Amino acid sequence: MPINAEYRGPADLPEVIPVFPLAGALLLPRGQMPLNIFEQRYLAMVDDSFRDGHRLIGMIQPDVTHSHSEEHPVLFRVGCVGRITQLAESGDGRYILELTGVARFKVVEEMTVLTAYRQCKVDYFPFLDDFTARKGEEAVNREGLLAVLTDFLKANNLKVDWEGVESAPNEALVNALAMMSPYGPAEKQALLEAPDLKTRAEILIAVTEMDLAKKRTSGDPPLQ
Repeated sequence: MPINAEYRGPADLPEVIPVFPLAGALLLPRGQMPLNIFEQRYLAMVDDSFRDGHRLIGMIQPDVTHSHSEEHPVLFRVGCVGRITQLAESGDGRYILELTGVARFKVVEEMTVLTAYRQCKVDYFPFLDDFTARKGEEAVNREGLLAVLTDFLKANNLKVDWEGVESAPNEALVNALAMMSPYGPAEKQALLEAPDLKTRAEILIAVTEMDLAKKRTSGDPPLQ
């Protein structure tokens, strides 16, 4: 999705950003994530992002296995910052918005702040390639990815817009399938932290193949 801002590198992004911890949520560069915002602290976060002019939110997963507090869980060290590219008011106090991924970041430290939402000082430099669209997509095993997608759809009695799939560039295809995948937080984090698009596709293929093999062995019913 085209966006009004141009982010050419880390210098174009703020060093401290608001973060939205959400288990199982995966945002990737140039991917789109819909969000239904209803908690007061996150409504304030959205308002502040517009007031500050950057319209940016860092999506990050809570690391529940190492957390002792549900209210303030430990965060994974890597997330992805996104720009609010669509926003609508629901009429009942909620925001319906869409984030477009810009770049991944590594958490340097969590800041002590007065806001109800959390904020982190982050470093984008480990992910410089995220600022170049379609970087490394020629190395993706597209045939292998489509083959495992076909097997997954058949196993779960699902359908897909094949015309859209076949016309999608490799970056858009890999990232969209990763973001939509039904896997858990650990798998989503591995997909997020993959060093390049080729590796992300390989992880997605491997996880899906293991999931299909497990279902065949256990006789689990298809996903509903």
